[in-house]
Amino acid sequence: MTREHTYNATVTWTGNLGEGTADYKAYTRDYDIDCPGKSPIRGSADPAYRGDAGRHNPEDILVAALSACHMLWYLHLCSTAGVVVTAYEDAAEGIMQTHPPGGEGEFTRVTLRPRVTITAESDDQAAARLHAEANANCFVARSVNFPVDHQATIVGGS
Repeated sequence: MTREHTYNATVTWTGNLGEGTADYKAYTRDYDIDCPGKSPIRGSADPAYRGDAGRHNPEDILVAALSACHMLWYLHLCSTAGVVVTAYEDAAEGIMQTHPPGGEGEFTRVTLRPRVTITAESDDQAAARLHAEANANCFVARSVNFPVDHQATIVGGS
């Protein structure tokens, strides 16, 4: 039976400097993301688009969402397969192309580079194989129209 899950987020622009969008340079690109019961995320545009480099931009958040979703599926699959993960870190990278004249664009690829540490008793080949299954199951990866690749490094195992 299909189940439906609903997620809510409120995005509030906080960049009105007094003139609204009267001019391209008259406002900041800052915004807040609020999800019920959670800490807010302070966002902005990419610095290339007049954003604040100290805040997360939508592109950062998309790459992080893909990485986190993959990790959560991978940890689940490892736990059910008897692979004991003791550390996990991913240096994910997203590639976006923009097009003249207006700068429209799209992501063309995201590559996940998880470095996974497993116990000596765990099967390193199974640990490596489970990344493909995690990639196939990830809700976010299944929702995007570009490839999400993974180049995993497994440390430890037998």
